[in-house]
Amino acid sequence: MELLAAGVPPRTRRRTLAAVAAAVAVLVALGAGVLVDVDPQIRLDGAVSRALYAGDDRSGAQDAALEVLTSPGTVWFRVLAYLPVLLWLGLGRRWRTLTWVLVAVVLVSPLTTGLKELVGRARPAFEGGGLEYGSLSFPSGHSSGVATLVTVALVLAWPRLAPLGRRAATAAGIALVALVGTTRLWLGVHFLSDVLGGWALGIAWALGIALLLGGLPGGPAALTPREGRS
Repeated sequence: MELLAAGVPPRTRRRTLAAVAAAVAVLVALGAGVLVDVDPQIRLDGAVSRALYAGDDRSGAQDAALEVLTSPGTVWFRVLAYLPVLLWLGLGRRWRTLTWVLVAVVLVSPLTTGLKELVGRARPAFEGGGLEYGSLSFPSGHSSGVATLVTVALVLAWPRLAPLGRRAATAAGIALVALVGTTRLWLGVHFLSDVLGGWALGIAWALGIALLLGGLPGGPAALTPREGRS
């Protein structure tokens, strides 16, 4: 662990550990709330779902638009988005970097599925939403997927970006994560806790893998900064 963290500023390591711990705490608290039916959480989930659900009678055009907006949370979108990056890393023989990115992007899906089975929450009972799905609800796979996609992208690109680029990329990433999470509520296929839990899982997983495999800026699996940037 020390070898993999070599070169990573101590402040970065501490902040990353704190972020991972906070995200895991949120995930555990929400999952426990679902398992033991914490009344305020369950009532809030139901109220938000009913308020945001787009309805059983939405048009085909509305459905199509929502499916497009929610697609960044899917496995196939992550694979297509990162395929050029993985090819570039492979051609450049950046094997350590390729490894942590691939592990983070691919394995978040089976991890999410395992947690779904552990918690065993049914989806919202909307005829045009959750009742059309045979899978479970907590945490949201789309939400964990898009949070992983964005977090990995930010960690990977951070050394190469100027301060303005970092702020712009972070803002765009947050907007994308929020959009995909909201579409799951509009479609009526997840509760608020599912979305928040998915975000927490994706962030904790991506940052944890980057920390573990040396992908944080300054680590042996990180991209080298462009000249004049740190």
